[in-house]
Amino acid sequence: MSRVFNIGGACVNQTPIDWENNLANIKAAIDQAKEDNVDILCFPELCITGYGCEDLFLSDWLLEKALEKLETIVMWTEGIAVAVGLPIRYKKRIYNTTCFISNRNIIGFYAKQKLANDGVHYEPRWFTSWKSGETVDFTVKGKTYPFGHISIKHEGLSIGFEICEDAWHEDRPALDYTTNIDLFLNPSASHFAFKKAKFREDLVCKGSRLLDCVYLYTNLLGNEAGRMIYDGDILIADRGKLIARNKRLSFLDFNLISIKVDFDSGETGEQLQSTFENQNEEFAKVAALALFDYLRKSHSKGYVLSLSGGADSSTIATLVAEVVRHGLQDLGKEEFEKKLGFDLNGANQKQCVNQLLTTAYQGTKNSSEETFNSAKKLAGSIGAKFYSWTIDQQVDSAVQTIETTIERELSWEKDDITLQNIQARSRSPIIWMLANLNNALLLATSNRSEGDVGYATMDGDTSGSISPIAGVSKPFILQWLKYAESELGYSGLEDVNKLTPTAELRPEEHNQTDEEDLMPYEVLKQIELEAILNGKSPKDIYKLLLEIYNEPESKKWVTKFFQLWSRNQWKRERFAPSFHFDDFNIDPRSWYRFPILSGGYKEELESLS
Repeated sequence: MSRVFNIGGACVNQTPIDWENNLANIKAAIDQAKEDNVDILCFPELCITGYGCEDLFLSDWLLEKALEKLETIVMWTEGIAVAVGLPIRYKKRIYNTTCFISNRNIIGFYAKQKLANDGVHYEPRWFTSWKSGETVDFTVKGKTYPFGHISIKHEGLSIGFEICEDAWHEDRPALDYTTNIDLFLNPSASHFAFKKAKFREDLVCKGSRLLDCVYLYTNLLGNEAGRMIYDGDILIADRGKLIARNKRLSFLDFNLISIKVDFDSGETGEQLQSTFENQNEEFAKVAALALFDYLRKSHSKGYVLSLSGGADSSTIATLVAEVVRHGLQDLGKEEFEKKLGFDLNGANQKQCVNQLLTTAYQGTKNSSEETFNSAKKLAGSIGAKFYSWTIDQQVDSAVQTIETTIERELSWEKDDITLQNIQARSRSPIIWMLANLNNALLLATSNRSEGDVGYATMDGDTSGSISPIAGVSKPFILQWLKYAESELGYSGLEDVNKLTPTAELRPEEHNQTDEEDLMPYEVLKQIELEAILNGKSPKDIYKLLLEIYNEPESKKWVTKFFQLWSRNQWKRERFAPSFHFDDFNIDPRSWYRFPILSGGYKEELESLS
């Protein structure tokens, strides 16, 4: 028997419990695979229900419905073998499984053994780990199938399985198969993070070499449930060599790649599509995809942004322009509009941006002409609608009310934070009105560095439906803006890139700057990295800063960071949802949990010397 097989993966852009969408994507991919003469097709982890169902996985009805949908998928597999993921309850426990189907027949279910329980993952809350080497009988509607740590014999080919996290451990389940495996299938839901694609590629190649096999890995695609983004990686390696890689971060509903492998002679082709050249290019695409999916899946009709002319809001405005650029490139205008759910009355990128993005400059007497011109120039250059107004009347009214109530005048010497915050908060109600009028998403402008130390006004610049850049640091944003101007062609960022970051909330004579209020952003980033990602103590970080910067202010910087971090956890609990882009984030609902009330590192900071 000839053992030449065309094997493929299909990444799909799914949404939790959106059965119509999820099954439509699966069917379209199966149909395309048949046209491409694919013999074996692997879908991502939990692609029937969606990976991000969270506590819905604990509902009986969800599991029952997933099995119903599996029966529908089975009927689509005439002439092809398909691996598709779903949750299964067995003996009152829930397992994360992939079902292997061949020519309208279920062959068996593989159950995941290594559950992700770090960073953004909480799988043990919903699923139970399967025991390595154990296989049982599982009955569905009177028919019994092998379930657990299974392998499959398919037309003379021996097929084994791992699911995502299984492959990331030294004691991986693949090592416990007692028979030789020709092909491993790995359906995954591996969230995006900078630099992770290369690590994942190495993992697949090393796995295929270690296991002496062909290894096929398929990831989810897009912003599935709100915070996590999936890059849609499909990787195929043969005994240490990568032989197939698809286009990542596509705006399509699904993406499929396949390659013919002769399992007897070892002959394969090679199909390696290009990937991103650098992190800046990758950020532009992943942030655009995240915003696009969030917009359409929330059934919103556009974006609204308070455009200050500074770095943060300018980054977000540019990313919306990237939504349009990549959407038109990947989909074409007709399909782009179809996925959005409404027509864009524009013939080019700028005209389409005009239909999607509404901006407003909300000045005060403390705002500068430079930031106004910066905001107006950028909006015009990308095509966004641009409005401007002042909020001094609202600010003055609030201040006068309080002064009358407490029977004294407010001053910058005594009431600095109060006077700054009322300006930021006064902007929020008006911009929310604009978002409501347009049935649009209000984009919050806080970044991760500000989130660390609470350098943001609650119900002011934190207001929004989604916070697109809360997962990246200020230094990253500042350098990305220069990249976007020089490499992506956004000439309207020229004035933005000349400005010194400032909140512009104090009178002009105060010469307010962010770094004067806080500390150098690079220092803040270094402390954040060591404290949050690496879990180091204030004393360890203080010693490290002395080595790096040799600055007498190192003690002040460390003390300030930890004091502000501790005091402002309540703010982080209330921030708008954010996207996960980096190795870590500070969103307590997805990555780093910290008590709202704590001792504030008092003893640890007193011991610095």
